[in-house]
Amino acid sequence: MVDMDGTLLDLAFDNFFWQELVPSRYAILRNLPEADARVEVLRQYNHVEGQLAWYCIDHWSSTLGLDIRALKWEHRERVRYLPRATEFLEAVRDRGKRLLLVTNAHRASLEIKVAQTSLDRKVDAVFSSHDFDAPKQSQAFWHRFRDVEDFDPESTLMIEDSVSVLEAASAYGVRFTCAIRRPDSGEPAREVTSFPAVDSIHELCDDLPV
Repeated sequence: MVDMDGTLLDLAFDNFFWQELVPSRYAILRNLPEADARVEVLRQYNHVEGQLAWYCIDHWSSTLGLDIRALKWEHRERVRYLPRATEFLEAVRDRGKRLLLVTNAHRASLEIKVAQTSLDRKVDAVFSSHDFDAPKQSQAFWHRFRDVEDFDPESTLMIEDSVSVLEAASAYGVRFTCAIRRPDSGEPAREVTSFPAVDSIHELCDDLPV
């Protein structure tokens, strides 16, 4: 199982989009100084962080009064893979392993990123937590997900940039986990001590079982 944003795709796009573009457009919409708009937008983010709404385009379009879907489409050229991430996907498929994309991304966001990267063609199946009405950080997600995808937690590897998601997966019983230390190619690697970790997913290619 692999996450999308920050694991396969460069989180630089999302950081630009939510930290720079959205506050800037909100400032214009509300006729606010950009600094004040940024404070208000970040307050709204923090209010639902970790909840399903945090990842929901419809929620943010309604809350902020911006067409988030249209904004993402407008800037879709910024969506790109992390360096050599496709090498990992190819290596997994070459070994005949079932490869699942499991993301908290809203389906509308997922569609834009798939259209830009053809990511859906590089995995066996694509799942959004919105289909299960619970984020990956919750045990509800894992129980509902298993009803649809009958995976064996004892033989499953979950690769993810979010430590809170890895904690939830591990608590559910997923035996193998790996964190991504450098989800944004423009930022330095983060320190991750609670899980095995690599800077980039391609580093795992040599360790994949045959």
